Amino acid sequence: MPGTDSLPRTLGALRNSLFSEDRLRHRTIKDELRENLICRLQRKEPLFPGIVGYEETVAPQVVNALLSRHNFILLGLRGQAKTKLIRMLVQLLDEYTPFIEGSEIRDNPYHPVSKYGRERIAEMGDGTPIDYLTRDERYVEKLATPDVTIADMIGDIDPIKAARRGHNISDELTVHYGLLPRANRGIFAVNELPDLAGKIQVGLFNIMQEGDVQIKGYPVRLPLDVLLVFTANPEDYTARGKIITPLKDRIGSEIRTHYPVSVEHGMEITGQESWTSRTSPVEVQIPVYIREVVENIAFLARDDKRIDKRSGVSQRLPITVTENMISNAERRALKAGETFTVPRVVDIYAALPSITGKLELEYEGELKGGDSIARELIRTAVGKVYSNYFEGTNMNAVIKWFELGGNVRLDESVDAATMVQQFDGIQGLLERTGELGLTENEPDAVRAGAAEFILEGLYAHRRVARSEQYEFTAGERRREGQREREREEGEPPSRKTKRQYQ
Repeated sequence: MPGTDSLPRTLGALRNSLFSEDRLRHRTIKDELRENLICRLQRKEPLFPGIVGYEETVAPQVVNALLSRHNFILLGLRGQAKTKLIRMLVQLLDEYTPFIEGSEIRDNPYHPVSKYGRERIAEMGDGTPIDYLTRDERYVEKLATPDVTIADMIGDIDPIKAARRGHNISDELTVHYGLLPRANRGIFAVNELPDLAGKIQVGLFNIMQEGDVQIKGYPVRLPLDVLLVFTANPEDYTARGKIITPLKDRIGSEIRTHYPVSVEHGMEITGQESWTSRTSPVEVQIPVYIREVVENIAFLARDDKRIDKRSGVSQRLPITVTENMISNAERRALKAGETFTVPRVVDIYAALPSITGKLELEYEGELKGGDSIARELIRTAVGKVYSNYFEGTNMNAVIKWFELGGNVRLDESVDAATMVQQFDGIQGLLERTGELGLTENEPDAVRAGAAEFILEGLYAHRRVARSEQYEFTAGERRREGQREREREEGEPPSRKTKRQYQ
């Protein structure tokens, strides 16, 4: 193993090293995590780098659970970084951990729990070979599914092993160990715990409580040293009741996770997790207002009554929308022969497939249809972000241009320079892009994207109309004005003439 050449390789050498018997014999995995966590807290080092928005809520509770030496469970809806958080616990483990070479359950050299480990030391004494585990090798994760068996989790009798070695089938040396024993002296994580069959949960509880288990009717003593961490959806945990009471009672801390509480936190997570830095002949620059629109889609969806709140709206939604949106902008630039592009609102609409699959709809939503609801969410998000930038801004010149009969159709396939020429003909439109922080020297792609955002914002607020073919025309305001003028002028001449001849 690279990096371990200088470490002691026999039990005798181990006793005279940093891994002395006084230090390791009675030091459990929970003691180790606690000691290393205390050191990090004293040095004021970041505990969970990359986990955004949990600094004042979830992270302190996880710290408290570790300091208390608790097994714990993270309860939260999908896409709340539960798995990412528990995987980061390995950073709190020692860099290297010695174990008896050849031991399937990584026996502590000073306190072996398997028959193999005890016999090895009895036979070889201080000459017992020692090997080492890295941090990552001490983390075992299992996704709970109904088909998981006791053999998968705990172990099973291996008759072939018994026959080859000439052992009695009830001998512990004939056991083929499952995931949990192989996680000895490490962290064992079970995702979606309620989906684990009740009898398997009993096996977990028995290991936690008594340190033993029965395999095919043969009792096996396994006082394992593990930190057990679970994740679950709160609806499964409380409503469906699939976690057995003894196991639930044995879990020391129950910690609730949550979605980002602010758009800013959400944008930070999305920017961190989405694949935006990609090798491409096209340089892509995402404006802040577009990032805000994408994040607001998720926030609006979580509050929408037509979307099932029990399933939640995963943070993966804005992540995948961002990736899909960039790809559409990239595709458009490649077709137009451009080397620089900016995602526009039309690219967010093109990312509908990355939205609809992440929305679990209620009955009312099913009647409306996922595609229609996704479009409404985009439109509402655009309107909300538009208001943040243009609240109180006079847009009458732009609206008047449409009311006087102007219209513009946005062709996604045209290059940015052509779009800017189109927008330049709309009175006052490009001048208003300065509200988004743009200058006159900005590239055409930046100016075109900003101008389109303004038109989409006016459309979201029903100041102008837009067809499904992205043709912008006068909105409801113009039609109301026409009806008002008709009322003021009286009946149209055609109606008067018709009534006179009746």
